[in-house]
Amino acid sequence: MRRMIAASVARRIALKKMGAGALALAAPMQVLAAVSDAGKPVAKARRIVSVGGALTEIVYALEAQGELVGVDTTSLYPAVAQQLPQVGYARTLSAEGVLSLAPTQLIATEEAGPQAVLRQVRDAGVPVAVLNANNKFEGLLERVKQVGQITGRPDPAARLAQALQQQWNGALAKVRQRSQSPVPSAVRVLFILAHAPNQVMVGGRETGADAMLAYAGAVNVMGGQGGFSGYKPLTPEAVIAARPDIVLVTDQGLKASGGVDGILKLPGLAQTPAGRKHRIVSQEAMLLLGFGPRMPQALADLDAAFAQAMAA
Repeated sequence: MRRMIAASVARRIALKKMGAGALALAAPMQVLAAVSDAGKPVAKARRIVSVGGALTEIVYALEAQGELVGVDTTSLYPAVAQQLPQVGYARTLSAEGVLSLAPTQLIATEEAGPQAVLRQVRDAGVPVAVLNANNKFEGLLERVKQVGQITGRPDPAARLAQALQQQWNGALAKVRQRSQSPVPSAVRVLFILAHAPNQVMVGGRETGADAMLAYAGAVNVMGGQGGFSGYKPLTPEAVIAARPDIVLVTDQGLKASGGVDGILKLPGLAQTPAGRKHRIVSQEAMLLLGFGPRMPQALADLDAAFAQAMAA
């Protein structure tokens, strides 16, 4: 099967190179052109494959969804995006799956892969734009600008960025307001990634969860002094020693673990302040970790959830 797929991809690449050599040299952000019967260039409709749920959200926010012909499996919002053809998980793409949609542009973040597949797509004459995936609000604004350029919507992108900045400022103001209230702002939070029962991980420094916790004025119990970077398997000793006030999970992880009761049964958790007081907070995965246009909403919701949990 792999040989058949590889051969099919190779044939596509060869045909693209033979029939459209100039196409392979086109700038990534140009709209491809055809020639009319009168000999005048005619704009060819963009056919965009978006790899990354946050990028897909940006495309919809810019009202460019009419140009989308395919998405990856992390493109869950808005729900209508799930009706588009899927090209697989962002990190395990298939060149055949992408090329079967005859795209004129692929957009992805640097988390997409494998790199060999992206090279195959480029070799087939499809421009590939790889955007920075940094977990910062400023990174979101940059991605909005870049997607605006790719889709030919720089002005709507500028307006969207301005609106997001205003929303973000409002969310940050709420965080600061809470820090001045009787509810302590520097709550100690343990982020658990538990989308599969046999792969329960905790988040340290340099993760999307760590960045969101910092924005929310919370302390990542696995990210400070003596902590670690990235994700590591959950161990009861580390959980007990961390003494989290709150455990943060994704909605998907909560469901996969059997709800709050399932999370509380994870090793060591019952011996923590969060476990004893049942302080479990969850948020939809792409909302919490996607760093897309809903980022201000994610922060505001997270801040409110932490305040409510600590007040209980």
